[in-house]
Amino acid sequence: MNSLRERASTAKQNAKRKTKVSGWVLPKETTSFSPPGTWTNKDMDVTPMERRTWSSWTMLFYWFSDILTAQSWERGSSVIEAGLTWREALITLIMGIVIITIPMVFNGAIGAKLHVPFPVAARSAFGYVFARFAVCVRLATALFWHSIQTYSGSTAMAQMIRAIWPSYLNIPNHLPTSAGITTQGLFPFCLIAPHKMKWFFKMKVVVVLATCIGTLAAMLTMAKGKGDLWAQETKITGSTRSWLIMTYMMSMAGGWSTMATNIPDFTRYLQTSQGTYWQAVFVPILSTTVAIFGMVCTSCAKVVYGKYIWSPLDLAAEWTSPGGRAAAFFVGFSWAVAQIGVNVSANIVSASNDMSSLCPKYINLRRGAILTTLIGAWAMVPWKVVYSALSFLNFMSALTVFLSPCCALLAADFWIVKKRNIDIPSLYRPDARYKYHGGFNWRAVLAILISAGPNMPGLVYAVNSKINIGGAIYIYDMNFLYGFASAFLVYISLSWAFPAKETLLDHCICTNMCVDKEVHTVTVSVGN
Repeated sequence: MNSLRERASTAKQNAKRKTKVSGWVLPKETTSFSPPGTWTNKDMDVTPMERRTWSSWTMLFYWFSDILTAQSWERGSSVIEAGLTWREALITLIMGIVIITIPMVFNGAIGAKLHVPFPVAARSAFGYVFARFAVCVRLATALFWHSIQTYSGSTAMAQMIRAIWPSYLNIPNHLPTSAGITTQGLFPFCLIAPHKMKWFFKMKVVVVLATCIGTLAAMLTMAKGKGDLWAQETKITGSTRSWLIMTYMMSMAGGWSTMATNIPDFTRYLQTSQGTYWQAVFVPILSTTVAIFGMVCTSCAKVVYGKYIWSPLDLAAEWTSPGGRAAAFFVGFSWAVAQIGVNVSANIVSASNDMSSLCPKYINLRRGAILTTLIGAWAMVPWKVVYSALSFLNFMSALTVFLSPCCALLAADFWIVKKRNIDIPSLYRPDARYKYHGGFNWRAVLAILISAGPNMPGLVYAVNSKINIGGAIYIYDMNFLYGFASAFLVYISLSWAFPAKETLLDHCICTNMCVDKEVHTVTVSVGN
């Protein structure tokens, strides 16, 4: 009884402290490199040797977990729905994935060598203070993707509820069509709350892959073939067709530009850098395979149900017989597992790290996860984004405007300008060599302005097509290629013409916990 009273008293005191801003201040943590007296987070430290447990096989299963989502299933089908043929959809898919895989591999090598997270690695190129811009861009996209994945998970739960209680479908809708969601859809959306559950990742590959194969086999059986999608003729010709292919190719690349930017958050746990190069094989093959499954099932749906259905969960909603409802339940369960798994690995962890690096005085990883869930699940209204194929593709393209220059600067700085020679302890010190000018690397600032500026009219047009932007729309149609290439070349040129000599080294400066046995390093004490 006394123990319960003590706990109640402690809880009451904690609640009382939380009524003031000072009550939310976190205790200071001691880390390896940050100056004494500053708030920081141990998770931002160089990954210690005992935590570098990832291998190339780990990267394979990680990408299985990330790619096996409803969004990957829908990518090819959404292009077909927008007006292109399956051949053109396959071209845009493969080329888009290959394009984004290149910077993904190069930026992944940053984490594999330096063993630091993305918010820390960005300081070398952007400057200690301006790196927060890149972190904020990545944080915003993590919140958006969290909302998209959570909404997809809620639709999966709707299929599970409908399979058990068919009367769920009788709930009247009190929302207008413009809302992009029904009253039914809001209920399971409330239930999705992703948590860090390791067993999800262990079973996700088996469960979701089996569901993908099972759904494909079922649809082929019901359609007695592959459907009529493969006989579809080209309806769009000339330059319009070419620019559409370019647009959707960039949309495919933009969908993965988040991971190409902050991939060091995950490759920092690799034992050797070999795993990061295997991504060049894993990512294109897995993405293409899942998208082809989606296109085949979309084609079969036209034969069976008289309409193209590009979402696997909307497909399961058509199964109304007792056996069909049982299958719909397992499909819903599998995709719920898929969405929760990718939410934790790719969105919650990344967003929590970003928040923690921005506000270490008030936010740790646990608080960051809670904030990510609250903001991403409701404030982003994801049902409006996925309301149609066009809005979904526009959403992915919009992300690219800001992520492509950030992605380019990381690669250009590490591989070309710094030649992989980084002073790791200085990445943690605001007044060290990566301070540049007041914490800003003006070369990075100018590169981002030149990269993102010309894409802004296209972004405005994507939001409101009634605005005439003239020929600027063609720049936006190749947003990732232009954004990445322009930022890459401008940053390299400025760094060559106006070098920041204090940041140019002929070796990598590490500490005892940073040593990478694959490269030549110089070990220094923490105080130097």
